[in-house]
Amino acid sequence: MALADVKPALLVLADGTVFRGRAFGATGTAIGEVVFNTGMTGYQEVLTDPSYRGQIITFTYPELGNTGVNDEDEESAQPHVRGVVARNLCRTPSNWRMQRTLDAYLQENSIPGIYGIDTRALTRILRSSGAMNGAISNTVLDADELLRKVQAAPCMEGLNLVNEVTTKDIYEWSDPTDGIWEYRPTDAVGGGSPLTVVAIDFGVKRNILRRLASYGCRVIVVPAGTPPEDILKYEPDGIFLSNGPGDPAVVGDGIATTRALLAADKPIFGICMGHQIVGLSLGGETFKLKFGHRGLNQPCGLSQHVEITSQNHGFALREESLGPDVEITHLNLNDRTVAGLRHKTLPIFSVQYHPEASPGPHDADYLFAQFVSMMRDRTAENLSSSATAR
Repeated sequence: MALADVKPALLVLADGTVFRGRAFGATGTAIGEVVFNTGMTGYQEVLTDPSYRGQIITFTYPELGNTGVNDEDEESAQPHVRGVVARNLCRTPSNWRMQRTLDAYLQENSIPGIYGIDTRALTRILRSSGAMNGAISNTVLDADELLRKVQAAPCMEGLNLVNEVTTKDIYEWSDPTDGIWEYRPTDAVGGGSPLTVVAIDFGVKRNILRRLASYGCRVIVVPAGTPPEDILKYEPDGIFLSNGPGDPAVVGDGIATTRALLAADKPIFGICMGHQIVGLSLGGETFKLKFGHRGLNQPCGLSQHVEITSQNHGFALREESLGPDVEITHLNLNDRTVAGLRHKTLPIFSVQYHPEASPGPHDADYLFAQFVSMMRDRTAENLSSSATAR
């Protein structure tokens, strides 16, 4: 495409900052929370991660689209971002797995993008002032008119987006990680009958389900609003709480369901929003981070052991709100926010990052093995108690 044929586009932030660039993707206007992701790879996984629902993503890596798009790398059935911001756009990608260009993919899914702007300057604004609403448009090129639209949009704090991304129907997931991508030791999974895990879908990524299946689990995925009694009808060995978008504090059904499930004495494993839901169900509080954690190189740990993790979230648990029965297992080592917890007496743990890390580091994949071990131990204890009672 000749440069003269490229349409102009506008990015306007809620504070009145204006960036003028070039349009790609769909024709139209997108309004959402403008955030940045520091990952050097995996733009397709980012676009299809349901946790990005309602957001306009600024990619800090300087060129986007080099490897095109393919069906295998999608984390859900569709992209969930509202808009895309890039410094440079590659219109002639080169990769043997490519099926279409990023530009065509965004057009197919009605997502507008803007490129040719100074993404370093934009990221500095978001770091200094915090993530804020903004709009991309290639049809409304009057900055004042676009700003009025931005200022009328709801803020992310207090916004429940889970109902927009959760599954409508219960289904069973059985596909493990493809053999060519498998990276765990072959002896990582112990023997025994398959374990039944009910995954509560707040916006789950496919690779999380693949990791659970790879570790020998039968995975039943249920909508976020499923009552606890319906979950327990499956007689699960464990319960998994997925990632998801929006403000966790207003996901009332998920918090109430998790609180009710605590009494069932079932192993529970939560990640990202699931981690926040666990904390909220235990009486904790969450707060909105200034600009969030979105990238592939977030260091987490507590003492003598550091994991490099993949993260995507804009809220965090307030450490001082967690009771004495909750142990902090991980901190984000950049800002010391809570990155992992476990209950001291109940079989519950959670982390504020993506242990399946697709894309990203595999440091935290052991957490799936830990969940499996917890379920097997609990099953063995229950069998022993039943035998003793007889």
